[in-house]
Amino acid sequence: MIEIASLTKRYGDKTVVDDLSFTVPPGQVTGFLGPNGAGKSTTMRMIVGLDAPTRGTALVNGRLYAHHRAPLQELGVLLEAKAVHPGRTAFNHLMSVAYTHGIPRRRVQEVIDLAGLESVADKRVGAFSLGMGQRLGIAAALLGNPAAIMLDEPVNGLDPEGVRWVRELLRGLAAEGRTVMLSSHLMSEMALTADRLVVIGRGRLLADTTVDELVAQAEGAGVTVATSEPELLRSLLAAPGVTVTSAGGERLVVDGLNARQIGQVAADHRVPLHELSTESVSLEEAFMNLTQDSVEYHSSEAGKAA
Repeated sequence: MIEIASLTKRYGDKTVVDDLSFTVPPGQVTGFLGPNGAGKSTTMRMIVGLDAPTRGTALVNGRLYAHHRAPLQELGVLLEAKAVHPGRTAFNHLMSVAYTHGIPRRRVQEVIDLAGLESVADKRVGAFSLGMGQRLGIAAALLGNPAAIMLDEPVNGLDPEGVRWVRELLRGLAAEGRTVMLSSHLMSEMALTADRLVVIGRGRLLADTTVDELVAQAEGAGVTVATSEPELLRSLLAAPGVTVTSAGGERLVVDGLNARQIGQVAADHRVPLHELSTESVSLEEAFMNLTQDSVEYHSSEAGKAA
């Protein structure tokens, strides 16, 4: 488990992370989202002690990461895939990391096989493509067979097969009861991989919820209903917290009830329905709606047209 409590980081007058609190529980994939400049990377660096917080704490399995006797067995981390000596081979890089924790050679070979690096294990890392570098970084994160794993943009540079491999790997780790924290700008992939979402903007917590709940909150356009008896249905749906407005002709828009509830009322009173629909919203649209006031840089319409 990763526990963030009142975490704050300031650089002079600039507050990068602002009183941030959330928990990443075991057994689920938690997506960590935010626009550029939101403070995601700084938060992850503080979790592993690469940056010192101005205030607050970041605990990994109940302790500061640096206070664990064998940190790689507690939390495997990928923050920057290219942070590897370019003259080392993939095998030698992983062995050098393994030596720090007394991890046996056979485990190094296991993660090489798991990450699909067998054919390049003896090649120098400096010649790796971005995708192969990502695979090596993930292999290093898994080296200690950790109870938790935290990856920053792990699918950058990967082909579709590699993206699918990362998705299935993370969901498999969560199914084993491990803590999984994933940061990515690819909303379509996050929608397929994550169970929960922690969204931050300008260093502050904006949402701590599930993927489905965030999308449902963004929809907010009500349910569209078409019936040959709109006035009867309107009277049947009338209740505190429910708003029914006309959309012209036989169509109504209902706020405060979901499609299932509306359909049940209509069935109970034998009111014929010709349409019952909810406008769908993607995770990307929900994310953009939530963070629109926290985006540091906005593209102009002229720039978009160009």
